[in-house]
Order: sequence, then C-alpha cells, then structure tokens
Amino acid sequence: MKLLLHTCCAPCAIYPIETLRKDGIEVMGFFYRHNIHPYTECLKRQETLTAFAESIDFKVIFQNGYDLEGFLQRTVFRESSRCEICYHDRLRTTAIVAKKGNFDSFSSSLLYSKFQNHEMIRAIGESVGKTVGIPFYYLDFRSGWKYGIETSKRLGLYRQLYCGCIYSEKERYYSPSERQKG
Repeated sequence: MKLLLHTCCAPCAIYPIETLRKDGIEVMGFFYRHNIHPYTECLKRQETLTAFAESIDFKVIFQNGYDLEGFLQRTVFRESSRCEICYHDRLRTTAIVAKKGNFDSFSSSLLYSKFQNHEMIRAIGESVGKTVGIPFYYLDFRSGWKYGIETSKRLGLYRQLYCGCIYSEKERYYSPSERQKG
C-alpha cells in the first residue's frame, strides 16, 4: 500500500513512519503549513523535517505558500471549533494531494499525539476520505509517544512547544495570571 502521511513536524512523524514501514506500507509525507504561526516557526519545523527526512530516506511534499490569513478567516469567531476546522483543512488537503498522486490512502502524524482529539481526527479523516474518494487510514500511534520524544531528543531535532496555530501558541505561553499583572 502507498500512503500519504500528513506530517505536522519531524518529532511527531518518527514513530508513525517507523510503524507504517514495519507494516510494509510505502509512506510519503505531506507538510501542511498554513496553520503554523509565526512564519519563523513554520520555517523551523520545515527545516527540521527536511533534515530528518533526508536522514531516513523519507520523501516529503511541502505545501507551497503561507496562507495564514485564510486559516485565520476560517477560524475567527469560531475559536472554540478551531481544532476541528484545522483538522479538516489539513486532512482535506492531504486527501486531495493523495488522490492526485495516486496514493492508496492517507493518514496523519496528528494520531501520534496524546494532546490531539483522536475521535474527531478519525471522523473527519473518514468523512473527507469518502468525499475526496480515497480511504483514510486510522492507526493510533500514541503507544509510541515516549519513544518518539526520546528519539527526537537523541537526534537533536527541534521540538516545538505548541501545536502550531496562533491560539495554541497563546495557550502555551500566556497564563491567566498574566492578565492580572497588566
């Protein structure tokens, strides 16, 4: 089977790539970038993924452009649903690329993270897959969470401290107690 893996970053891709390859699946990555803020963070993740991919002979398709404005327009006034919107954008785009590239299925390295909503990702992936006409391959990679972290540290990979969007950046660095100081 030939699978296109939405790859949010190198550290989160380590375990899924190894697992899929062990299962005999030919896997290629797709880096979606429109949700990652700021742009310098997007570049750090892309550079790290590029170097990691070269080291393990992993081919990656890198999305062109940087449509942060489009991402923000789709999420503004829907902040409580921002993850659902973001999952949908990333999975739909991956499915379209996979369909055009004659892949057999698509999946996401988001399924590695214990911080992501797996049921939502699975439901959106399956729905998008039906709409686009390519199967979503669900596999729960969370069992490799510790292994992925240890491996990324051993390899000296850049490890981001938040999911990627401007909202998750705020949640990571801004505490409610900060409001009382200002």
